[in-house]
Amino acid sequence: MELLSGADMIARFLQDEGVEYIYGYPGGAALHIYDALFRQDKVKHILVRHEQAATHAADGYARASGKPGTVLVTSGPGATNAVTGIATAYMDSIPMVVLCGQVMSHLIGDDAFQETDIIGVTRPIVKHSFSIRHPSEIPEVLKKAYYLASTGRPGPVVVDIPKDMTAPTERYEYVYPKKVKLRSYNPVTRGHTGQIKKAVELMLKAKRPVFYTGGGVVTGNASEGLTDLVQRLGYPITTTLMGIGAYPQSDRQSLGWLGMHGSYESNMAMHHADLVIAIGARFDDRVTNNTSKFCPTAKIIHVDIDPSSVSKTVRADVPIVGPAQSVINEMISLVQGKEIAHPEALAEWWQKIDGWREERHGKLYEPSAPGEPLKPQEVIEAVCKITRGEAFVTTDVGQHQMFAAQYYKFDKPHRFITSGGLGTMGFGFPAAMGIKMSYPDDEVVCITGEGSFQMMMQELSTCKQYGVGVKIVNLNNGSLGMVRQWQDLNYKSRHAHSYMESLPDFQKLIESYGFTALKVERHEDLEPALERAFADNNELVFLDIYVDPREHVYPMQVPLGSMRDMLLSKTERT
Repeated sequence: MELLSGADMIARFLQDEGVEYIYGYPGGAALHIYDALFRQDKVKHILVRHEQAATHAADGYARASGKPGTVLVTSGPGATNAVTGIATAYMDSIPMVVLCGQVMSHLIGDDAFQETDIIGVTRPIVKHSFSIRHPSEIPEVLKKAYYLASTGRPGPVVVDIPKDMTAPTERYEYVYPKKVKLRSYNPVTRGHTGQIKKAVELMLKAKRPVFYTGGGVVTGNASEGLTDLVQRLGYPITTTLMGIGAYPQSDRQSLGWLGMHGSYESNMAMHHADLVIAIGARFDDRVTNNTSKFCPTAKIIHVDIDPSSVSKTVRADVPIVGPAQSVINEMISLVQGKEIAHPEALAEWWQKIDGWREERHGKLYEPSAPGEPLKPQEVIEAVCKITRGEAFVTTDVGQHQMFAAQYYKFDKPHRFITSGGLGTMGFGFPAAMGIKMSYPDDEVVCITGEGSFQMMMQELSTCKQYGVGVKIVNLNNGSLGMVRQWQDLNYKSRHAHSYMESLPDFQKLIESYGFTALKVERHEDLEPALERAFADNNELVFLDIYVDPREHVYPMQVPLGSMRDMLLSKTERT
């Protein structure tokens, strides 16, 4: 029998659970835990410069690896600084365990120094939360936390740990729990066979079908099966922003991604479809636009692991609750050896889709002329070219995020890492940092803007300490680009507080941390700068690229319209 303090139990459990990295920031209520981590060498602690960065780094690690990210913060402001990152993970269904120090048990409720009810604060934005009541329960509670975070619909779990629960003077028996029992939690492991059969019958009879797939395919590791199913049927497929890479974008059947800034052909195909096969997507407002006008002639098959998401926004004709991988594999077995009922109609449908593609071919944006500012689209295409489309790409939120999603082509899942549901500025850089530590041999690129980057730029210090060689591509347009675009479209170009009039000299700033920074203002300087930046995979390089501040992101759905109602440029609309 092994006797350990609560703090040593936490350190030992993390080892036994196979946790590689824990991202955090110390403080009084968490110091017993920090001391226990210091006395072991299997779990590597990464000292960030802000707790929000800890959650985003753990989030990036989780999205890239598929394993839960782990965070350790202290009580009060340490815990509340993590709230934005917890909400970011919650909205995008990302597995994460956040260990929060808390004041001693007898002080809870007394407004003690650095006391915050973090369970209450985070209740709406976590999958579940725990508060440790006795040191002996730590192993079981942590096992439940990791199990809950990573099964069913993944999400963040908060564990509140009063300081006296980790006191080094009190020791209790430690046994790593290999199994966990949760009486009220039984995530489904497969879909209803009868419903899957109904879905396949509809799929084989459809004349204008479209697959609409989301982040659930990526987190559910179902991309391989999805690709098999889609290619067997020969149907078009579109993905959400979170589902990018779930199906190879270079394949002819891929229509790109859909929604507010999705491709013309994907939005048009969705609007005119007679069957939408939704897998691992939740019909959020950035996809559907006005739900009363959404896919008016289509029947809906909706596959999701979360029963509360099915028919929540758009009513499903065939609802299927189950994990994407299992349901897709069963669909494959049912379509094997069968032929679609209307091959001529499918051929006509593809003719229509190819026509929509041709309509916009060569019209996506106007390349910059000699002497003109670079277009942000050109920069993303150049980054895609030099990385051969194989990098992990993180983004912040805004125009640069949309340009990255539109013009960097992803053929693999887990490669496009962005904050979709919450839309968190400041996410991209620490997320890239978390990914690069786990995938040091891969290129990791953060595509950001000068507004977003300044929210978490203190993590340059973390990268310096741990030798993290991410590439940062700053599309510098001197403004909050997406805010400015909306002001151009809806507020007669009254740019209320969207221009940044006192930006730092990014080159000097980056160099003060000991890194390389390159300034790009002309088209002819772009390629040489990229070649220099990507010459050494282990070197952090910041590219400050000045782009046309007048450029807008198109297509753009018309608010309250249908999916086919789009602005195609500053002068065109459907």
